[in-house]
Amino acid sequence: MKILLLGQNGQVGWELQRALAPLGEVVGCDRDSPGDLRADFSQTDSLRALVRRVQPDAIVNAAAHTAVDKAESEPDLARAINATAPGVLAAEAAALGAWLVHYSTDYVFDGSGDQSRDEDAPTGPLSVYGRTKLDGEQAIRASGCRHLILRTSWVHAARGGNFARTMLRLAAERDELQVIDDQVGAPTGADLLADVSAHALRAAVARPALTGTYHCVAGGETSWHGYARFVIEWARAQGQPVKVAAAAIRAVPTAAFPTPARRPLNSRLSTAKLQTAFGLRLPHWQPGVERMLREVLGT
Repeated sequence: MKILLLGQNGQVGWELQRALAPLGEVVGCDRDSPGDLRADFSQTDSLRALVRRVQPDAIVNAAAHTAVDKAESEPDLARAINATAPGVLAAEAAALGAWLVHYSTDYVFDGSGDQSRDEDAPTGPLSVYGRTKLDGEQAIRASGCRHLILRTSWVHAARGGNFARTMLRLAAERDELQVIDDQVGAPTGADLLADVSAHALRAAVARPALTGTYHCVAGGETSWHGYARFVIEWARAQGQPVKVAAAAIRAVPTAAFPTPARRPLNSRLSTAKLQTAFGLRLPHWQPGVERMLREVLGT
């Protein structure tokens, strides 16, 4: 199998290079790739030409405009990357008879309530980012290509910046922290997402009826405040420099930190469909965060 991997140097793309390798030849590209392998999602003609040149059996798209707040001030660019480009990839995949693996987000929902949403739940994005990601999903489905759309949330990785790194830095500098406690979800490792993607693609190639949309997040749930406390107390137990006391990690509402883009309060996603279809068990979020922290801290 020849796999065209787009966004190879992002958090998920970096892990996908490893996870997809056993499936066949992986041709990795991103916007900084040289010459004919450059993948510019704002230039649909060059993106289309790239796919036709590589002639992949599967396209795995890990590229996206993920700067949620910035998307509010540059909606055209967000739409080009999150909606128009995936539609082009889907059309090319359909023409080739190739599979398309694409990543979406809990931001396609409005975040109301306190129950986990399944794949058929009504959508209602609150932001430009969420709307453009939903438009990308719809373009893929409309193309008729064989696809796996994996909705995920709260992705973390040792590579690049993330919430846990920020909390560790602030915990070493400050006597008190304020962290949002009314947004709830499941921190999900890029490594877990990549491994599930590879497993699902292999299974789907053998069983085309598996085409469709799936939710893929780690098990369990927490708030950003709970996530921060877990990270900081784990670091303290490992002898890392932590200045803030446990009691001084204050829980505050989303309203305490106004942002240009509205965030969903409820990011719970049901993964029952994915686990049943592919025979998987998704582990709880804590071991994945511990593994990431060990890599970040070199412990």
